Amino acid sequence: MTRERLRLWSLAALAGTVLTIIWLAVSAHGLSDYRGRPLGTDFSDVYAAGVLAQEGRPAAAYDWAEHYRQQQEIFGKDTLFYGWHYPPFFLLIAEALALLPYIPALLVWQGLTLLLYLLALRALLHSTSPELARDPLWLLAALAFPAVFVNLMHGQNGFLTVAILAGGLALLQPRPFLSGLVFGLLLYKPQFAVALPFALAAGGKWKTLLGAALTAVILVLTATFIFGAGIWTAFFDSAQLSRTIVLEQGNTGFEKMQSVFAMARLLGSPVAFAYMLQGTTLLAVLTALVIVWRKPALHPLKGAALCLATTLSTPYCLDYDLMLLAPAIVLMTAEGRAKGFKNGEILLLSGLWLCPFVVRTLAGATHLVAAPVLMLTALLLVLRRAKLTF
Repeated sequence: MTRERLRLWSLAALAGTVLTIIWLAVSAHGLSDYRGRPLGTDFSDVYAAGVLAQEGRPAAAYDWAEHYRQQQEIFGKDTLFYGWHYPPFFLLIAEALALLPYIPALLVWQGLTLLLYLLALRALLHSTSPELARDPLWLLAALAFPAVFVNLMHGQNGFLTVAILAGGLALLQPRPFLSGLVFGLLLYKPQFAVALPFALAAGGKWKTLLGAALTAVILVLTATFIFGAGIWTAFFDSAQLSRTIVLEQGNTGFEKMQSVFAMARLLGSPVAFAYMLQGTTLLAVLTALVIVWRKPALHPLKGAALCLATTLSTPYCLDYDLMLLAPAIVLMTAEGRAKGFKNGEILLLSGLWLCPFVVRTLAGATHLVAAPVLMLTALLLVLRRAKLTF
């Protein structure tokens, strides 16, 4: 992987993304694409939930029948169902977006969160490797990252997730309390907030933990004040249904999920055995994370370990959530540029960058869920480098 090859691969991937967006636009029929799906597919559930909140029925977003009726009203009776699984405070964003017509809302959502993603990566680069931050090639590689394509096609929130995690890491050393306030926003997807407190506690980042806890309290109180305490009952009731139907039964499609749990289920394992494998992975990943954060390792290694552990720790990680690999790749690249790359490391980083493009197809064809294997290998690499740093 030379500089020129990275540039050419990035240009090719970015051209593919642009051409696909153009094709979807010219082949669309109203608010639906050529296959009858809402443009931005998964964003349709956010928008429908926002409309329900505007109508004074926020709890209806967690009633699958009511939510589907709202989607049918917007996109037609033949539209597919896309479920709303987010905590009540994310309804605040959905309600604000629903003030706009659907297509402008989709464009605002994707455009603003994409910008936040790029700004957060730039801040992370400046805090770890100013030389790389001045190289425009990082921007091309970040825009062409295949997970960007997946998020744009699905109208998903991976850009926001990365902006929160990368932004918090960039602020961690100079502004620890502000970093925590940013980290706390990760609760909008609570499955990605599991690893964070272990890392911060292991590193003695108590101000950051306090800031994250404060954000969590503010989010909960705000949602309760605006939507009423009953919204939480609706959310938790819906979460049980999501766990059994979407996660355990694979209604979303196990080939789309990139976790150890999904690999086990895709290979036919019982739910209990899949949970056991995921739990074992979680213990191993959190142990590795604590080891790295307890030692005086370089900041890039700690950040990369956190990004990888965040993605590996949950059974519900889809291919668009592989956006979280972007800051991990940035930090591992910064470490490699500073200390020198070891054998196979550049190949592994290339694999991490490319994997969102192929993992869904590969899993569907072979039942091999490749992303967790690559991420576990990368975490072992981080552990090896951390030991070499001491």
